[in-house]
Amino acid sequence: MNRYGRAVVRQLFVLFLSLLFNVSSYAYSYAAAGKEPVIEGREAILQALTIPDYAAVSTSVASLNDEFTYLKNEHQVDLLTPMLEAIDNKDAEKIETLMDSAVVEEIIRRLDGAENNLNDYQVAKVLVVKSKLFLDLLVPKMSSNQRQEANQAIQGALASIGNPGVFGVGKAPANPVEFSKQKALLLNAISDFK
Repeated sequence: MNRYGRAVVRQLFVLFLSLLFNVSSYAYSYAAAGKEPVIEGREAILQALTIPDYAAVSTSVASLNDEFTYLKNEHQVDLLTPMLEAIDNKDAEKIETLMDSAVVEEIIRRLDGAENNLNDYQVAKVLVVKSKLFLDLLVPKMSSNQRQEANQAIQGALASIGNPGVFGVGKAPANPVEFSKQKALLLNAISDFK
């Protein structure tokens, strides 16, 4: 190979690496961007319940008002009303159960979003990965069978969104039928928390 050929190969390799790292860093930053109020709020609520400090629980629940309102308006799931009653009754178990339900609703919301955006790999991937963050909160409370089913289903959902490949190599189209199947399996595995 002559000097010109080596220079072209070197430039193509550098271009490939820069594209690869740009895609990777973009995917990471996009997936990591933004806080998850339900995750942070749940942690604060559970921590306050261990004391127990119901004033702190109430403050943390109030900070989730937008999320509870969204679930009520967009998904017809009212968790705020029973949550406020549970706080009034100082019912720690009910509060924790309702926060688990909020986590399930967040998983459903992310998976619905991914299903509606299967034509956009990056958006679908971020939504499935975010749903895994929520799923991880429930895993310690699951039986080994539920845990196995949920983990297989989330991995199946991730696989079914396809892959854009690199320069077309390894490209795989999204599989909406498989995504729906994996989503149903996952929701079945976490149905005890709804």
